[in-house]
Amino acid sequence: MSQPSQAEREAELGAIFEHCNDLRQAPVPTDAELPAGFVGTLGHFPVYFPEEIAHAAGLLPVNLLGGGNKLEMKAADAHMGSFICSICRSTTEMGLNGSLSTLSGFVTHPICDAAKHLSGIWGRNFPEQLSQILYLPQNPNSPGAARFVAAEYQRLRGEFEKKVGHAVEDAALSRSIRIYNRNRQLLRELMAIRRDEPWKLGCTEGYLLLRARTRMPCEEHNALLEAALPLIRARDRVAQDKPRVVFVGGFCEQPPLEMLEALDDTCYVVDDDILIGLRWMTEDVDETGDPVRALAEAFLDRSAASPVQHDERKTKEGYLMDMLHGARADAAILTAAKFCEPGLDEQVAWSKHLDEVGVQYLVLEFEEKMTSFEQMAMQLETFAESLLFAIA
Repeated sequence: MSQPSQAEREAELGAIFEHCNDLRQAPVPTDAELPAGFVGTLGHFPVYFPEEIAHAAGLLPVNLLGGGNKLEMKAADAHMGSFICSICRSTTEMGLNGSLSTLSGFVTHPICDAAKHLSGIWGRNFPEQLSQILYLPQNPNSPGAARFVAAEYQRLRGEFEKKVGHAVEDAALSRSIRIYNRNRQLLRELMAIRRDEPWKLGCTEGYLLLRARTRMPCEEHNALLEAALPLIRARDRVAQDKPRVVFVGGFCEQPPLEMLEALDDTCYVVDDDILIGLRWMTEDVDETGDPVRALAEAFLDRSAASPVQHDERKTKEGYLMDMLHGARADAAILTAAKFCEPGLDEQVAWSKHLDEVGVQYLVLEFEEKMTSFEQMAMQLETFAESLLFAIA
């Protein structure tokens, strides 16, 4: 049997990316559209949520990532100020306009004041949906942190059990952990290609592949990645003369796709923190013993860094420098969503440190509702040219 040609492989890969982009813009599935084995959907706000618990309960985890730049704000502004970040306002808008009416529940967490208060807004306006705050420790270095996280996970597990009407057994949770561990392995392979052969996989393409998990069961996402990875590795592409950069600031509100495309036009983005919650664990979760305790310990001890987690082992300056060195990057793109307090605070520390150590960087601000990118594209092009001149 003859092997597929390069053109056939690229066409197959293009179809996968197109499917992922369709999913990016797809609504939350209705109960009738749920995959087999699921009895409802559970919406959760960025940054991190232990999807395994919802998955084991038969609730499809759906990451709510705002409304993008096509959503017209009509109702949300009556519930929160215009100084609140776009993702909180657009998520509320989608709730109020009925786009999220099929959710069985919604979980947020105190990553910032605005996100924390979303739960109260949700509970008052959608009493038929389970509305919860997942409290994660402010001091993850405390000796009691793992016990606290495990207790929160058990509390949520109990809420899900009441919602679905049956117990969530340890065996089901362990099965979900195995499925998600496979996903973590595949995502590490995906990021390795971005780091080692970035001409084979752009930032935009990698983002679409990752974001697809927000609208499908993890086992289906595993199959999608298993199909895509060999096709990506087989791409016959020549490396271009582009600087290698890391992109930070996309941990919660999502950069517009056009912004990522502008980045791809000028740079190789060899590492980033976009949708970091979907790849929060840097290693697999322990599949033996108490599954809840294993998830709690992995959250604390085998996890990525983020501006919304204040861990003494992961300083602002330290984890950015680790990203730069690990990805062999030439420079950093420091971004923050408009009105994002954690992101803007981190940006000050990052830029100050990079000035001290002599690493080049570009500061950008974005908003999910952005529609004009010409000025940003010009800034990126000028920055890339200056980097190439300096490297030469």
